[in-house]
Amino acid sequence: MSDPKDSMLAYLVIREGSKWTDVFRLTPGRTVTIGRAATNQIVIKDERCSRNHAEIFMTGGSWTLRDLESRNGTLVGGKPVHGDFTLSPGDVVRVAHCQMAFVHNLSEAFLDVEPESEARTGEETVVGTLVSGLSDSKVLEAFEPTTITHRRGQTRFLKRADSADAGAPGVGRAAAQLCRLAFELANQSDPVSLSNLALDGLFEGTRVDAGAVLLATRDRNVPPTSSGDLEVVASRTAVGFPYHRISDFLASMVLRDGEAVLARNIAGDSSLGLRDSKGVYHATSVICAPIRQGTIVFGLVHLYCTDTSKTLDPDDLEFTLAVAENVALALKHLDRQQELTENLSLTQSEIVQLRKRLGAESEIVGSSQLMRHIQQEIARAAPSRATVLIRGESGVGKELVARAVHFASSRKKGPFVCLNCAALSESLLESELFGHERGAFTGATERKIGKFEAADQGTLMLDEIGEMSSSIQTKFLRVLEGHPFERVGGNQPIRVDVRVIAATNLDLEKAVSDGSFRRDLYFRLHVVEIQVPPLRRRPDDVIELANHFLERFKEETGRRTRGFTPSATSLMQRYRWPGNVRELKNVVERAVLLSQGDYIDVDDLHLSNLATATESGEILLSRGAYEPLPLAEIERRHIEATLKSTAWNKSRTAEVLGIERSTLDRKIRRYGLKRRES
Repeated sequence: MSDPKDSMLAYLVIREGSKWTDVFRLTPGRTVTIGRAATNQIVIKDERCSRNHAEIFMTGGSWTLRDLESRNGTLVGGKPVHGDFTLSPGDVVRVAHCQMAFVHNLSEAFLDVEPESEARTGEETVVGTLVSGLSDSKVLEAFEPTTITHRRGQTRFLKRADSADAGAPGVGRAAAQLCRLAFELANQSDPVSLSNLALDGLFEGTRVDAGAVLLATRDRNVPPTSSGDLEVVASRTAVGFPYHRISDFLASMVLRDGEAVLARNIAGDSSLGLRDSKGVYHATSVICAPIRQGTIVFGLVHLYCTDTSKTLDPDDLEFTLAVAENVALALKHLDRQQELTENLSLTQSEIVQLRKRLGAESEIVGSSQLMRHIQQEIARAAPSRATVLIRGESGVGKELVARAVHFASSRKKGPFVCLNCAALSESLLESELFGHERGAFTGATERKIGKFEAADQGTLMLDEIGEMSSSIQTKFLRVLEGHPFERVGGNQPIRVDVRVIAATNLDLEKAVSDGSFRRDLYFRLHVVEIQVPPLRRRPDDVIELANHFLERFKEETGRRTRGFTPSATSLMQRYRWPGNVRELKNVVERAVLLSQGDYIDVDDLHLSNLATATESGEILLSRGAYEPLPLAEIERRHIEATLKSTAWNKSRTAEVLGIERSTLDRKIRRYGLKRRES
C-alpha cells in the first residue's frame, strides 16, 4: 500500500519553449498564485498573462486549480478551466506561453515527447470537439477569441532615447508630436478643451477612427473602480456611427491594473461593447490607457479601430500611453492652478474679514498733499525701534496710523495690541498693562497676562496717553527704559521686547507745565512725532473717504445706493467736520441706512452745528459776537451746551463730541458741571 503522505507531495514542472526549466514544490496549506505581477509565487512575463491569473491550493485532499477571471484564460490539456478544477498527475497547465506539468513524482514530467507538438495536438483536438458540439454563442462563452496582445506600464516615448532608438524614424516622429502636444496641453484652461486637444493628437498620431477621454466623476483622490464612475469628457469618431462607450470589463481591468492594454481579434466580442445600430460588431482592435497621478488612476483614454484593413500595433499603444501621461500632468496643473486661485480668494476674503473685525483698513485712504506727507513720515518711522508719538484731534485716525507703522516695520509678524488709557480706572489700567496674579485683588480669580506681555515681539499702542495717572506713568517709564516689571500681586520679574506707540489729542506740553504729566516720560515718548491733520484741513480727501465708506456700507447692508448728489458732495466739502473721519464715517453709514432714493442727497446727511475744538483757539459763541476766552473755559461751555441740547444724554453727548463716555464723565467732574432741573 502506498503511504497517504505521498499524495500530499506535488510539483509543478515549468517549461519554456522546448525545455523544462524549473520545478516548484507545492506545499499543503499554502496557496500558490500565478500571474504577471511580481507579488505572485510563479511569475510569468508575458503580455497575455493577467497580473493575477490563477491559483493552486489543496482542498479535500486534492490539489485544485482556479482561474482568477483572467483575460486570456487558463488551459489544462488544452481545455479552458472554469471554476475549480481538480488536478491529476500528468496534467499540463498552460498560461500564455508557459506550460506547467503537475506531478507527484518528478520522473513523470520528463517523457520522450516533443512538448510543443503535444500541447499543440491536444489544444487542436479540444477546440475541434468544442466547435463540432456547441453553438457559436457557446463557443464564445467557453473559449474567448479576444486576446490582449500587449500591455504597457510605461512608454519609451517619455524616456531618454537610446542610441538605437534615436535613429528610428517612427520614434523621432512620435517624440516630435508629443513635444508639440505637451506644450499645447499645458496652455489649456479647462478639462474639456484639454481632452479635445488630446484626441486631436491621438487621431493624428495613431490609426484609430473612434475614441474618447473619460474622467472620474468624483474626487480624484478616490480611485474609480468601474466605467460607471467615469464621465465622457470628450469623444470623436471618423466613421459613420457614434462613439460607443467603453465596456465595464475593459474599464475595470485597466482601472485595477493601471496598465495600458491593446486587444485584437475582438470582432463579435460582446464584452467590449462595440457594435452599430444593427447589432454588428465592427471594432478590429482596441486601446485603453490609464490617466493617472502616481498610483491613482482617475481616467481613461479609450480608442478603437473599425477598419478591417487597419490594425493597431504596439507603437500605437505606446503613443496613446504617452499622451495619457501628458493629459494627467496637464490636468494636475489645472487642478493646482484652480486650488491656488481658490486659496488666494479665500485668503483675501479672510484678510478683509479680519481687518473688519479689528476696525482697520488695508491702507490709509486719502491722496491729498497732507496725507502723502503722513505716509512719508510713516515710512521713515517704521524701520526703527524708536517710540512714536501720534498727535491729532479725536477721530482723525491715530490708531490707523499706528497700525500702518506696525505693519510697515520688521515687527509686522508680531502682535499689534491697542489699549485706551482713558477708558479704565487707575487700578484696572495697571492690571491691563502689566497683568495680575490670582488673588491679587477682589475678583482676580485667575492669572492674567497684561498688554505688555501680549505684545511681546510686537507693538503696543497706548491711546489717550495723557489720561494716564502719575503712579502708572512712573511704572510705565521704567518699562520703556528696559527694566523688568512684575504683575500686580506678583514678585517674578518679566522682560518683554515691545515697541510702544503713544497717541493723544491733549496738549502734553501744557500737561507737563501743570505737573499732570511727567517731564521725563514726555521726553521718552517724544522721540518720533507724527501729527495727523484734522479732516477740515484736507478737504480734497472728504469725497474720497465718503465714497470709500459708501462702498463698505453698501456691501455690509446690501443697499443699492449709487452715490452722492452734487448738492450733497458740495455740502460735505464745505462742512468743517468737528468729529473728523469718525464723524464722516457715521454720517455716511446713517445715510446709507436711511436714504430712500438711488442717490444720497442733502436731506440724508445729518450734520451737526458744533464748532471745531482746536482749530484757532477762538470760537464764535453767538452770531456776530466774539469773546476771547481760555481753551478750558471754551471746552466747559461747549460740553455744557451739548449736554443741554441732548437733555443730558451722556452717550449721545459723547457721540456728538467725538469722545469716549468715560472721558466725558471725567470732564464733567473736572468742570463741576451739574444738571439743572427746569
